[in-house]
Amino acid sequence: MIAILGTGKMGEALLSGLLRAGARPGEVLATARRAERAADLRERYGVQVVSNTEAAKTADTLILAVKPQDMASLLTEIAPHVPGDRLVVTAAAGITTSFVESRLGGEIPVVRVMSNTPVLVDEAMSVISAGAHASEAHLERTENLLRPVGKVLRIPESQQDAATALSGSGPAYFFYLVEAMVDAGILLGMPRAAALDMVVQSVVGAAIMLRDSGEHPVILREAVTSPGGTTISAIAELERHSVRAAFLAAIEAARDRSRQLAAG
Repeated sequence: MIAILGTGKMGEALLSGLLRAGARPGEVLATARRAERAADLRERYGVQVVSNTEAAKTADTLILAVKPQDMASLLTEIAPHVPGDRLVVTAAAGITTSFVESRLGGEIPVVRVMSNTPVLVDEAMSVISAGAHASEAHLERTENLLRPVGKVLRIPESQQDAATALSGSGPAYFFYLVEAMVDAGILLGMPRAAALDMVVQSVVGAAIMLRDSGEHPVILREAVTSPGGTTISAIAELERHSVRAAFLAAIEAARDRSRQLAAG
């Protein structure tokens, strides 16, 4: 039995992914703060929506998907009800395994996960790190939960804040880029729908090329960049406006914010 405690956007994305991957609704519990949200989850997914304490008592694996600022109160609520043989997976940005372990007490195995919203289309990037009491078997259980909805990578927990900034927030950067490119198409006289189609397909095609070719992105970019051509003119403008430096600074800022969330 798997329980997802906190079914906001990411919690619901994980819930729907588990069900698409073959989990039966009767094998998954969910929790929600509001009665109307609970009713919506029951109607949409057929899962049982229970209290946090009931979920903690019942499920073998607990996925904690509440907002970082709500994690301490959730742990205080469920700590008396979590047996030592439970696997606890924390999926909140900035929340360390030691934070969870110290509030649950005992030697409960905790695995930290940072996933992203493409879990909704089974293309998530999930990175996992073991806590002090999590074994190889616990990591494998976590990987088995996440692998049907995307790629899973193990990293040291010291790199989790960087992963949050890079892949956890990463989809938003691409959506921002697409938005800017579509606006550019409109500026050049393209209808919005046509501009969106062209940009989206270009992004999807480029991503598949990058993933499947094994080539470094510099090699792929240079293949499109003819001497004196249109692409190098565009690249020169991006460099003149320090777009590369802006990305570095933005992702570093996201990493710093993840650390701030952990510090409370």
